[in-house]
Amino acid sequence: MDNSLQSAKLVLLLAIALVLFLNTELNFHIAAGALDSDSKVYIVYLGEREHDDPELVTASHHQMLESLLQSKEDARNSLIYSYQHGFSGFAALLTSSQAKKISEHPAVIHFIPNRILKLKTTRTWDHLGLSPIPTSFSSLSSVKGLLHDTNLGREAIIGVIDSGIWPESKALNDQWLGPIPKRWRGKCEPGEQFNATIHCNNKLIGAKYYLNGAVAAIGGKFNRTIIQDFKSTRDANGHGTHTATIAGGSFVPNVSIYGLARGLVRGGAPRARIASYKACWNVMGDEGGGTDGRCTTADMWKAFDDAIHDGVDVLSVSIGGAIPEDSEVDKLDYIAAFHAVAKGITVVTAAGNEGPGAQTVNNVAPWLLTVAATTLDRSFPTKITLGNKQTLFAESLFTGPEISTGLVFLDSDSDDNVDVKGKTVLVFDSATPIAGKGVAALILAQKPDDLLARCNGLGCIFADYELGTEILKYIRTTRSPTVRISAARTLTGQPATTKVAAFSCRGPNSVSPAILKPDIAAPGVSILAAISPLNPEQQNGFGLLSGTSMSTPVVSGIIALLKSLHPNWSPAAMRSALVTTEPIFAEGSNKKLADPFDYGGGLVNPEKAAKPGLVYDMGIDDYINYMCSAGYNDSSISRVLGKKTKCPIPEPSMLDINLPSITIPNLEKEVTLTRTVTNVGPIKSVYKAVIEPPLGITLTVNPTTLVFKSAAKRVLTFSVKAKTSHKVNSGYFFGSLTWTDGVHDVIIPVSVKTRYSM
Repeated sequence: MDNSLQSAKLVLLLAIALVLFLNTELNFHIAAGALDSDSKVYIVYLGEREHDDPELVTASHHQMLESLLQSKEDARNSLIYSYQHGFSGFAALLTSSQAKKISEHPAVIHFIPNRILKLKTTRTWDHLGLSPIPTSFSSLSSVKGLLHDTNLGREAIIGVIDSGIWPESKALNDQWLGPIPKRWRGKCEPGEQFNATIHCNNKLIGAKYYLNGAVAAIGGKFNRTIIQDFKSTRDANGHGTHTATIAGGSFVPNVSIYGLARGLVRGGAPRARIASYKACWNVMGDEGGGTDGRCTTADMWKAFDDAIHDGVDVLSVSIGGAIPEDSEVDKLDYIAAFHAVAKGITVVTAAGNEGPGAQTVNNVAPWLLTVAATTLDRSFPTKITLGNKQTLFAESLFTGPEISTGLVFLDSDSDDNVDVKGKTVLVFDSATPIAGKGVAALILAQKPDDLLARCNGLGCIFADYELGTEILKYIRTTRSPTVRISAARTLTGQPATTKVAAFSCRGPNSVSPAILKPDIAAPGVSILAAISPLNPEQQNGFGLLSGTSMSTPVVSGIIALLKSLHPNWSPAAMRSALVTTEPIFAEGSNKKLADPFDYGGGLVNPEKAAKPGLVYDMGIDDYINYMCSAGYNDSSISRVLGKKTKCPIPEPSMLDINLPSITIPNLEKEVTLTRTVTNVGPIKSVYKAVIEPPLGITLTVNPTTLVFKSAAKRVLTFSVKAKTSHKVNSGYFFGSLTWTDGVHDVIIPVSVKTRYSM
């Protein structure tokens, strides 16, 4: 998802006419007047397939359209996509009257307008505790832990739905990779500047692109003045290349960005295979001010459909929309993702970049693995020396040479004739335009947002208000203020501690408050990975980008490793292993202590997730209960699943969905809920409950001891009674429930908000 996260910063830097690419994730806004006034693209969702043969599924779609349009030719011309592999449905170009008629068809479960979505490394893997990689990549002898046990994820297949891929990237080399797994059913499609035979290899094993939805949205023709992209999987933007190589990029030694963040770059699963599904396109913005990445729901659904057919193990989807307001089952790509999860594919999604406000988190369906972003224990400190010899430190990606200039302050009230040529300019949040005035450097004082940019080579220094005020005080008390700015350097470890990124979206879930979102957090700030050489922020095909778009593929890479180690684990088991194995209590927004609405279960720990001890698993029955509790009727659920289904009576409680978390949004007096755990550790194990109750809440667990005696009885159920002493409507209080056998600590977050009634 993209840096609306950086919207304030972007507005500022555009205002001073610096051509910056601060958006590390892609925005999608329909060009003004692009949509045809009579016909629009709609998605018709019909549920699970009635036929195993994809051609029969497509034929049924043609028949439905033909009965509506009364013409075979019109039906054929209207059809944009047939979703025929993972589920049944189609996208079609329809008038409003046709749309109304087909939406009333008894076989139609959901009828969804084609919507607009947003596309929301050297130090990352060391920071997360994965074994260091030896200099000689051909040997695994010195690789330990999860990477060793999975052969670096060699047989895993990572699908990435994004803006495509740059196939010549060094991070896509297939050195030391064997043949493509025989189970792979996908392919590489040729296209503009993309030769399937030359550009795919044993690393990049799949490449497809989806353009019909985007073209229909701009009038039905591929117009180069609007869509400034390759008609192929080739990535003009760089976002897709970056996310794909974070997840599964090969080894590339001695990489840096102008000397910063130098080291060995690799993906989380460096020997995994990558399949790129390009569903997002570079499209000219509303006012012609450059291109943005744009994705339509119709194209996204087809990418999901193909990925399910092709046989990916995990889907990395750094895309989302606005803050959710309607049901997860109706929302955007959630139902397509449901079918992927139902077929054993873990779908990893971005929490969003509109934080740090509450209830901003995206991708909130319970079958999605939703990822927040944290900083790394790495910073790029930049020394600022004022003319009075005072030394201050800010952050930047400025790599020199050292700047020594006069220093001036500008704001909206400043005289247009202020001489800034060859000087360093201090601004607070907004500034008078200075394009063409020969500014040497810019110091931007603002609310911390954890985002850095190179500013097209200009010395761009990012400071907080406190530091900015200190510099302003010097300017106002000095006749001829001067400043010297040194090149940034790379600092790892203390005092550069991990915290939840300011831009990362927070919970609680705006649609289903009992479903904790985000699920987990991972590094997403200044992540170094491959990028398109067409991106102006790159150097030698690599770039530093920030956003939950970057934290998402970090988790996707870890899922690929876990899938290699535990091929029979469900997506829910994978999520549980991540969520329950390493909580954090780090800084959140506004320097408060972070809580589960900031980071879910905590900062992901790959090594511990490989051996979690217990998992909170979920299957189709859990998702049925969720849909029932969300108000869906038996008929709709039956068609989604492709089999007759009845909701239990009484209606299931959403509190009983077997999540690796407990969230009670409106506790009045007391409530009892249940959870089930599956033993994936030693067969004979005894776990005891350790409770850290939220403030003013009593938690009672029954039983307090779980005894696993044999392989035949690996599943046990327990209840949790929550009771409050609060006699007011409260905000959320936080605690935890841990099951421990002395080796494994299986921790789930507990979040409770009380409601008092007389």
